[in-house]
Amino acid sequence: MKILVVGGGGREHALVWKLAQSPRVKQIFAAPGNAGIGELATCVDIQAEDVQGLLALARQEHIDLTVVGPEAPLAAGIVDTFRAAQHSGSMGAGRIFGPTREAAAIEGSKVFAKRLMEKYGIPTARAAVFEDPEAARKYIREAGAPCVVKADGLAAGKGVIVADDVETALDAVDIIMVRRAFGAAGARVLIEERLEGEEASILAFSDGERVLPLL
Repeated sequence: MKILVVGGGGREHALVWKLAQSPRVKQIFAAPGNAGIGELATCVDIQAEDVQGLLALARQEHIDLTVVGPEAPLAAGIVDTFRAAQHSGSMGAGRIFGPTREAAAIEGSKVFAKRLMEKYGIPTARAAVFEDPEAARKYIREAGAPCVVKADGLAAGKGVIVADDVETALDAVDIIMVRRAFGAAGARVLIEERLEGEEASILAFSDGERVLPLL
C-alpha cells in the first residue's frame, strides 16, 4: 500500500511514524513534510492547501490512501475533491481519510460550531457574534469582563484571546477585526463568557454514522 500524508507538523510526523510500522505499507509520501518526516517518508514540496497539486501527486504516484492532518485543506474541501475524482470515471487517487468540507465546518468556523451546539442542546459558553468591530466594542463595554474573544475562522490555533479586563477585550477586537492579525479568520468574532475549570479533549474516529471514541 502507498500512502500520502498531507501536512508537515508534529501531528503528521506521528501519523507517518505509526503508519510506517504497518507491514501493509510499502511507501509513504508526505506533502510538504518536514526534516523529521523525511527520515521515514518521501517529502514532496506541495503545500497542504494546494488541493489540486495534491490530487495530481496522488494520481501520479498511484496512492492507495491519503491521510489529511491539518484543518485548512479539510475546510478547503480536499476530501470532496478526491472523492469527486474517484466518481468521475477518470483515474482516481485512491481513498482519502478525513471529513468533507461540510463536516469540517465544525472545525473551520467557531460560529458554526457554536450554533450547532446551541441547536442540539450541547452545553457551551454563552456567546455573541459580531461582524462589525464597533458593535463588538459596544457589547464588551456593556457586558464587561472577563471574557474570551475568538476569531471565527482557522488561525493555526492562535485566534483566541482571553481577556481579564475590558481594555484587553477591546484591544483583542482591534487585533482580530481591524488589524486582521489572523487574516480572513477575523472577519467575524465570537465574544464568549469565560469559563473556569479543567480542559479535556476526547478524540474519536467516525465514518459518518458510527463513532469510536479513543478512550
